[in-house]
Amino acid sequence: MGYFSKGKRGKIFLVKNIATKKSLARHIKNEVNWLKILNKHDIGPKIISYGKGYFKYKFVRGKFILDYIKDNSKDNIKKVIIHVLKQCRILDKLKVNKKEMHNPYKHIIVDKFPVMIDFERCYSTNKPKNVSQFGQFLISNNVKLLFKAKKIKINKKELIKLLKIYKKSYLEKEFNEVINIIRKS
Repeated sequence: MGYFSKGKRGKIFLVKNIATKKSLARHIKNEVNWLKILNKHDIGPKIISYGKGYFKYKFVRGKFILDYIKDNSKDNIKKVIIHVLKQCRILDKLKVNKKEMHNPYKHIIVDKFPVMIDFERCYSTNKPKNVSQFGQFLISNNVKLLFKAKKIKINKKELIKLLKIYKKSYLEKEFNEVINIIRKS
C-alpha cells in the first residue's frame, strides 16, 4: 500500500484505483455512515469496505475545483458549478451539513463530473448551509478573479439576495433561481 496524501484528520494510501483512508475511529465511523447514505444519491467517493479506523473507496481522479476552473472553458465550468450546486441541494434536502463548502478547494475533485470528498465532519441539522456556503465560494475574491479570466460574470448582489431567500425557505423555486444566475453568467 503506497502513501498518497495527508489531510488534517487522516492519511490516504493508494493501490491502483483503491484508496484507503486511515484516521481516528470516530472520524472514520462518521464519514462511513454519511457516505453510505450519500452514495445512494451519487454523492461522494464510492465505499468499497471499512473497518475500525479505516475505509476503502474507489479513488477519485481529477483536479481540485480551482485548478479545474483555471484549465477549462466557460461552458464546462458552468456545468460543473451547476452539478456541485445540485449535489449541495440534495445535501440540504437530506438535512446534512457537509461543512467546508464555503472553502471547498480540496473538497471537490473534478474529472468529467465533480465529486465531493471528506465527509468526516458532516452532521445532521434542520438548517443546512451547503448551497449558501458554495454560493459564498463562487463570489469569493479568489474565484472572482478566475471567473473574470473566463468571462464568467455572476451578479454578486443578486446571488446574495437569492441565497438569503433560499436559506429561509429551502424551496425548489428559490434554488432554481440560484441555478439560473449561474446559467446567465
